[in-house]
Amino acid sequence: MLWLYLHFPHLLLDHIRRSREEAGALVIVEGSGQKVIQACPDARDQGVRAGMRLKTAISLVPELGMVRADHQQEARILEDQARWLYRYAAHIVLVPPDGLMAEIGSLQRLYGGLPAVWQTVEQALDERQLTAWPGIGHTPLAARLIARSGKGECTADSGHILRTLGQLPLLTAEFDARTCTRLQRLGLNTLGEVFDLPATELARRLSPETLAHVQKIQGARPDPQSPWQPPHHFRQQADFVQEIEQSQGLLFPLQRILSELEEDLCWRQQETDILLLILHHRHEEPTRLRIRTSGPEHRAEAFLDLIRLRFEQHPLRAPVVSLLLSVKRFLGREAHNGQDLLGDSQDLNEAWHTLMSRLQARLGDNALKQLSPQADHRPERAWSASAVQRKSRPETPLSSQLPRRPLWLLPGPQPLTETPTTWFAGPERISGGWWDGQRVHRDYYVAQLNNGQLAWVFRDVRDGWFVHGWFG
Repeated sequence: MLWLYLHFPHLLLDHIRRSREEAGALVIVEGSGQKVIQACPDARDQGVRAGMRLKTAISLVPELGMVRADHQQEARILEDQARWLYRYAAHIVLVPPDGLMAEIGSLQRLYGGLPAVWQTVEQALDERQLTAWPGIGHTPLAARLIARSGKGECTADSGHILRTLGQLPLLTAEFDARTCTRLQRLGLNTLGEVFDLPATELARRLSPETLAHVQKIQGARPDPQSPWQPPHHFRQQADFVQEIEQSQGLLFPLQRILSELEEDLCWRQQETDILLLILHHRHEEPTRLRIRTSGPEHRAEAFLDLIRLRFEQHPLRAPVVSLLLSVKRFLGREAHNGQDLLGDSQDLNEAWHTLMSRLQARLGDNALKQLSPQADHRPERAWSASAVQRKSRPETPLSSQLPRRPLWLLPGPQPLTETPTTWFAGPERISGGWWDGQRVHRDYYVAQLNNGQLAWVFRDVRDGWFVHGWFG
């Protein structure tokens, strides 16, 4: 087997920087807030280093932005990275707090060789603005040690990998401090010198655990890895160094998150119609916005337009310290209806759906209704107003087989006060309603009145003549 290990030296720092529209020096400080543990390139250019006291860093960069390290947040961010890596490799292993591992030996034929696999991962890291040190090894632990040392290369040559491992200092081989001290007292300084010791001698002088660790690096002892399975939901969070007071400032991180959502939906071959956007405030309860579309959707641009309209209707009630976008409902993707094999034809159904979604976002979910047919012969009861729904495919009415109906149907029949001058169609008899006590027995005609209006009239067997609608 062949393993690829990705070591993220400052994963939390990359995560924060991706959500910032403006550039500026930024550092991650330890939980106590006294020491810098990660510094961005801009901060390093001004003299800030990892391990430096925070007061010293601020004296060098007065406008320094800082974020306190959070182990739970780092675990969540690491899982976010595993989600996109899962699109390229099926066997993913999480190695908290800053590592991901993937089995890539079986992928070489799929991608066309190891260099293609390496290039694909590097391109994905660059697109996501992530800093990672990759390493390749024939065992999980070997790939990890090479990656964390920063000496990873795109090669599957066993001899080259063993030479790289042999040159690693003992402190980078992940021995515990006591074992490192004992090895150094024996005159050993590199991992290769430990490899040269006989296994029985290594176990006798040190411990069986140390021997097991060395054998896992070499592949002489099994080191099974439990694969990670992605959760069946999408969840992305953006954290801000400074509070966002205007909703316009939220659109930049949302655009990135929604682009990743679109990629995720395309990879799943699915769509969604509900987004949950949670805005966290420092001293108030979170703001929960449920963004609904009129039907299944996957385009980041469409989602962003709906969120922008919602922000216009509901301004921020408090500054935002972080936002969370969550999707739990996934729907099957519908086939495109276009007749052009090149994809150049306009999808009117998609345009209608986009218009309805925007109107609902601006006016409210319950502001729009659509007319739906009902199984009733009586015209005034043959339709109802219901929520707007997206149709899977346009329905073609059989107009030649249906009786002529007016576009303007009156709320109720009105007495006809004059005799029509011309009769065009009829009679069409409608008799029903006996089942609910409101029976009708009518003969409908299309007629023209004295003023030129084209009317839909009927004669009731008991009450006389009435107008029920107008033709355009």
